[in-house]
Amino acid sequence: MSDIKLSIDAIASGRITDLYNFLAAWQLFPEKGAYESGSRPKSGMYRIGFSNSQKEVHVSMSWETLEDHAFASDFIVSPDGEPHPLSTPELADVATARVPDSTHFTIDFVKGGKPCLQILHEITPQGFLKVTQRHTQGDGQVLTNTEFYHKQLSVLPYSASVSSAVIRPTEEGMIRHRALTSMEEQTNMQLTQIRQQIELLAIQAREIQKRKELSVIIYDAKLSFSPVVGQTYYLYQKDDGSHLVSMVGPKEWGSKIPFKAFVAAVRLLADHTWQEV
Repeated sequence: MSDIKLSIDAIASGRITDLYNFLAAWQLFPEKGAYESGSRPKSGMYRIGFSNSQKEVHVSMSWETLEDHAFASDFIVSPDGEPHPLSTPELADVATARVPDSTHFTIDFVKGGKPCLQILHEITPQGFLKVTQRHTQGDGQVLTNTEFYHKQLSVLPYSASVSSAVIRPTEEGMIRHRALTSMEEQTNMQLTQIRQQIELLAIQAREIQKRKELSVIIYDAKLSFSPVVGQTYYLYQKDDGSHLVSMVGPKEWGSKIPFKAFVAAVRLLADHTWQEV
C-alpha cells in the first residue's frame, strides 16, 4: 500500500485514512464462524484494497466449501456514505459504504429497491477482522453469517472471504483459490516456525541476561569458600545491603536467619555463571 498516493480531498475527509486498518489480505478462521445462510466454508480469503482510482475500495472474496466447491466474487464501493450503482448486478443494484471510524466499515446493498445485504466489518481488540453479513430474504427474514479473519503478512494478488452471495463457481477461480490457499498455508507454517525460533532465542537471551545479573551480584558478594560447579549454595543480603554466599540454607539456621533477607538458592555452572534454582 506504500505506493498509493491518496488524493487531498480523500485525506481531508478522513474516510480513506480510517480504512487503513482494513487494507490487507485476510485469511478465514473456519472454526470460528457462525452461518445461517449458504454453505459452511472450510477455507476462505478476504481482501480490502484501493481501486485504480484510489478513491474507491475494492473488496474481493474467494472461499471453498466443505464439499470442495470454490467460489469467487468482488465489487467496488465508494466510502463516502452515498448510494452508488454497483458494477456487479448479480449482487445488488446500489451500494452505500460508510467508514464511521478506524475500526468499523459498513456496506449496505440494495436490489430492486429493497435492502438485500449488509456487510459489517469490524477490527476487534485482538486485531482480527470480524465480518458480519446480514442477508434479507424475499419474505423479509434476515439471516446472519459471522466470520473471523486474521491478517496476512504478505500482499496477495487477490483475496477473498466466505460470502453467501450467489456467484457461479468457475474452474479458473477454483484453481486459483486452491493454489492461493496452499501458498498461504505453506508460508504461514514457515512464518510460524521462524516466530517460534525467535521466541525461543528471546527466552534464551533473557535467561542468559538473568544469569549475568545474578553472577555480578554473587562475584561482588562475600564468598569465604571455593564453590564447586554443579553444587547449590545460598545467597543472602546483609543489613548493610551487601550480599553473602553461604553453604547453609535458610531452613538450617533455625527460627531466624542471621541476615537481613534470603535472596535465592544458586548453582555454579560450568561457564562460571550462576543460575537461580
